[in-house]
Amino acid sequence: MMLFNIYFWMIFIYVLMSWLPNARDSFIGELLAKLVEPYLSPFRRFIPPLFGMLDISPFIALLVLQFAQRGLLSILFYFF
Repeated sequence: MMLFNIYFWMIFIYVLMSWLPNARDSFIGELLAKLVEPYLSPFRRFIPPLFGMLDISPFIALLVLQFAQRGLLSILFYFF
């Protein structure tokens, strides 16, 4: 569960960094990009940006991550 929370915050910080100029060019931005982009890229392929600029795919990805966390927890509670 802790890993889900850490990954959630990594995605959230990565999205916030997109609003700051040159934040993704820093060491932390590049590290987060290497860890987060493989998960976000399938969502970006299927969900086009709204109005040409507003990318909602990270928010959908966060929602899917939360559903996966809750699903995994319910399965674990069922068996244990």
